[in-house]
Amino acid sequence: MEKLLSKKKVLITGAGSGIGAATARLFAAHGAELYLNARDELSLAEVVAQIQHDFPESNCEVIAFDVSDPDAVKAGFQTLFKKAKSLDVLVNNAGILDDALIGMVSAKQVERTFASNSFSVLYCSQYASRLMQRSGGGSIINLSSIIGRVGNQGQAVYGGSKAAVIGITLSLAKELAAAQIRVNAVAPGFIETPMTEQLPAEKYQQRLDSIAMGHIGKATDVANSILFLASDMSAYVTGQVLGVDGGMLI
Repeated sequence: MEKLLSKKKVLITGAGSGIGAATARLFAAHGAELYLNARDELSLAEVVAQIQHDFPESNCEVIAFDVSDPDAVKAGFQTLFKKAKSLDVLVNNAGILDDALIGMVSAKQVERTFASNSFSVLYCSQYASRLMQRSGGGSIINLSSIIGRVGNQGQAVYGGSKAAVIGITLSLAKELAAAQIRVNAVAPGFIETPMTEQLPAEKYQQRLDSIAMGHIGKATDVANSILFLASDMSAYVTGQVLGVDGGMLI
């Protein structure tokens, strides 16, 4: 198998489970030098241990910090610089889902969701783009959502935070193109992750019924799309939002 990310230095946020962990495994298989982030060092350590077991030649390290905290992000990237000196790929995957009808939304909920899902993309991209310039360019992939594109009842806060990711992506793509830094987004639909497993049975079935292809997506489906955008296969692709939703938008 051709290794699409051989010797590429990669930071993946929210890598402790779900899409982040699946992406880390796929990137390890493709030869990436991995730096994995999450708040929970224990979950990260388990992911790293499994990757090192399955891919003994992989270089995989933990850098734990809270992406919603600008001071923690700064410190985290200082650690990354000491370890890696440069960066080729950033996957802004970390995020939270906290649904509520608008009448029940609290200010704390709004602040927490936007800090984790939107502000974090700005904080991490700011430092990552500086590091990428040291190696002549790079790729930033931001995780949005189908809800950020079309909205959903009871998800004004989450949908707003993920729509903001699209706006950030499109703006950064224009700003960073001259530095040969590509910025794209992936907008997953209904994907089998610990987050979606928490849904009530009735709501889960409603989401399933709305998928044209008739089945829920897997984290690996999203990871494959992230790999494409991270690799040189997409060397002339920037400012795009790639839906990975099995036809929920049809």
